[in-house]
Amino acid sequence: MQLSSARKINWVVHVILIISAVAMLVPFVWMVLTSLKTTTEATQIPIRYLPSAPSLRGYIEAIRQSAFPHYYLNTVFAAFMKTVFPVIFSSMAAYAFARIKFPGSSILFVLILSVMMVPNPVFYTPQYMMMSDLGLVNTVTALWITSLISPFATFLLRQFFLTISKELEEAAVLDGCNPFQIYWHIMLPLVKSALVAIVIIQLQWAWNELQWPLIINSSPEKMTLSSGIATLVSMFGTDYPVLMAGAFMAVVPMIILFFIFQKQFIEGIAFSAHKG
Repeated sequence: MQLSSARKINWVVHVILIISAVAMLVPFVWMVLTSLKTTTEATQIPIRYLPSAPSLRGYIEAIRQSAFPHYYLNTVFAAFMKTVFPVIFSSMAAYAFARIKFPGSSILFVLILSVMMVPNPVFYTPQYMMMSDLGLVNTVTALWITSLISPFATFLLRQFFLTISKELEEAAVLDGCNPFQIYWHIMLPLVKSALVAIVIIQLQWAWNELQWPLIINSSPEKMTLSSGIATLVSMFGTDYPVLMAGAFMAVVPMIILFFIFQKQFIEGIAFSAHKG
């Protein structure tokens, strides 16, 4: 009887998950189908679900009307920098907060956490002023230079470091290791799952960021994919097949990356959630 009830619950859970998965796929499928339609079909009422004659015009026009190669290069470079530097610097800061006692460490850590409570747009004005003073407005450098550390990554890694036994560090000290050697050779390998999770979160955020690239850069050659695609939207009318084609080309790299590293992605996020 209990087994039968458990099976019924499993069936219900699986049905809910399948429905949820289909619901999440619908916008993506609609985006692909719209990218293959003509402009008339994309705005037709009643709605035409399938293109009568699938065409790649949307993709050709998206590349022709915009600087897509520049968008891709800028996005890849900015996402790389906004992932590598925060992981390195945040892990160093997290190790210092977790293991090295220094005056004001608790107050400084609270201040870092307080940054997480402030919406990002609050920082845009002072950041823009800083970039202007440094002569970095409308440059690729401005896309990533303001994101060298992540308060969230610092917090998460600190929690991981606190769970590691101090006996490992004491043994390393007896072997003659300095704090940096302990951090690099002992502590970091032990929090590999957390690092994977942070890389996933940072990469996804950096790839999809829209507001800051739109604010700091106006030249098409300096824009990212998200901000470049936004320029395809016009107040006088939007060519939806072109817009959807651009959006599809923007998400393809992340989809490929997920399928290649899906095991590491799932393990990293699940393990970090368990620790949290």
